[in-house]
Amino acid sequence: MAHFTRFEAGPAADWPTWEFAHPAFSRPTRGKLFLRERVRLTGMEVSLNSLPPGAAVPFLHTHRAHEELYLFLSGSGEFVVDGERFAVQPGTVVKVDPAGARSWRNSGEMPLTYVVVQAKADSVTCDTIADGEVVKDVAPW
Repeated sequence: MAHFTRFEAGPAADWPTWEFAHPAFSRPTRGKLFLRERVRLTGMEVSLNSLPPGAAVPFLHTHRAHEELYLFLSGSGEFVVDGERFAVQPGTVVKVDPAGARSWRNSGEMPLTYVVVQAKADSVTCDTIADGEVVKDVAPW
């Protein structure tokens, strides 16, 4: 049995073409691809995202149980959590607790691309290094 799943998402330039049906909207939302089912994730949800220039998430939202980690890859924008606004750009990382009311927008002239990781808050059971184990096999390089 394989201990991995591989999926090719393609270049970020193609991300704006993805669509998903958000239950709050009558039209599909563009530029978002959830990976949980595609790669059989069991402890988190990950999405790849592209927000076009001038676009915004049109609502504030919170979560019941999941914290979110936003990793901004390209473009520029603004993020708001609990009324506090700040700029985001390539390299910006934002962690939001489940109860944080959040939204964001693309204030730049190119797509705002980012990855979002959702996981149950307070679910990490040990230090990352403590969880790893070196195996006896030799790496092929």
